[in-house]
Amino acid sequence: MQSEEAEIVDLSAEGHGVAKLDGKAVFVADALPGERVLLRRTRRRPNYDEAVLVAVRQPSGERVAAACPHFGVCGGCALQHLAPPAQVAFKQAQLLENLERTGRVTPQTVLDPLTGPVWNYRRRARLGAKYVLRKQRVVVGFRERSAPYVADLGECRVLASPADRLIEPLAGLIQGLSIANRVPQVELAVTDEVSALVLRVLSPPTDSDLEQLRAFEAAWPVRLYLQSGGPDSIVPLLEGGGALHYSLPDHDLQMAFQPTDFVQVNARINEAMIGQAIRLLGAVAGATVLDLYSGLGNFSLPLARVARQVVGVEGDPGLVERARGNAQDNGLGNASFHVADLSKDCSDLPWAGRGYDGVLLDPPRAGAEQVLGVIAASGASRVVYVSCNPGTLASDAGRLVHEHGFRLAAAGIMDMFPHTIHSEAMALFER
Repeated sequence: MQSEEAEIVDLSAEGHGVAKLDGKAVFVADALPGERVLLRRTRRRPNYDEAVLVAVRQPSGERVAAACPHFGVCGGCALQHLAPPAQVAFKQAQLLENLERTGRVTPQTVLDPLTGPVWNYRRRARLGAKYVLRKQRVVVGFRERSAPYVADLGECRVLASPADRLIEPLAGLIQGLSIANRVPQVELAVTDEVSALVLRVLSPPTDSDLEQLRAFEAAWPVRLYLQSGGPDSIVPLLEGGGALHYSLPDHDLQMAFQPTDFVQVNARINEAMIGQAIRLLGAVAGATVLDLYSGLGNFSLPLARVARQVVGVEGDPGLVERARGNAQDNGLGNASFHVADLSKDCSDLPWAGRGYDGVLLDPPRAGAEQVLGVIAASGASRVVYVSCNPGTLASDAGRLVHEHGFRLAAAGIMDMFPHTIHSEAMALFER
């Protein structure tokens, strides 16, 4: 198709520049608001078109050179060409727009964004692995931006050290196995002491394969696990390694977890997020706090350091078991944990019938619609909502305000995933 010149007037939720041509929106990857660009349309749809960036005629003052050589091909990052402060401003504006448009609410106070390092921040990731016949080798990485293929990476600058330097050695390891075409995925978790790598194996490794895996584990600061089926099939390559841990030094806590357990991706933001949540809950000394979607106890146990009692509720029995173990290991007898499916009505469960001074919740992307009634009936004067999806936060905020008698006192983003379009948010509701 023929190239066209246009002005970029906005940035979409997916991080694409938005131009207006022929009365239609045209979404242009890698273009920024305020720029004049040359674009070429690649797909026409009834209400909008998609285009690729051919050239930037007049760049934005917020455009920067992408630091990663794989940017534009790898789908892991979408905003490396936008200066980090501008990325944060974009995400904050998106949150406020979502709250107003979807929830019909506006926070009385906009919280300052929580920010941290923009490189080497990611301690959890799921990477694809693929033996590519035409290349005659294994590639390891995230999926490509515009295709369902595994991106051929030499490094990843957002992964926490030393995982950022393990991409090529890991590809070489898998390529040397007899089951090189039967290892489709690697999950990694970077802990305070070691990097855990879980290799999904669709066929059993041979004795020679196991020898190579043991040699790799000895040569690098890693602990290898093999997964032949579901999560229950994960086994360590070598027995006796003990649990993995991450620390919360501000609260004098060590948190044990399994290699595929959910933990917050960005350690620095996690620390800041916990501190902000406790501050927003207010006077928790002597208080009883309900922590919904409590996981390993990431919020529950720091709260238990200062509150009289904390009740955590989580749907995954394994996470509840590990949260109880973490409470015991850290000497916290004032935190209790319960298993419950929070996507269903829980109002008749014993923990839901108690009164609470404050509530904290950190739901999945689908939001927390089913527990909003429990929160309203709890008597809590303050509710802190931690969200990984500003869209469902906005929906739930509208319900808490317009149906359950709360006001949105404060809200702001947490830049958990720099250089990506993903952001997390925190909101304070007061009765």
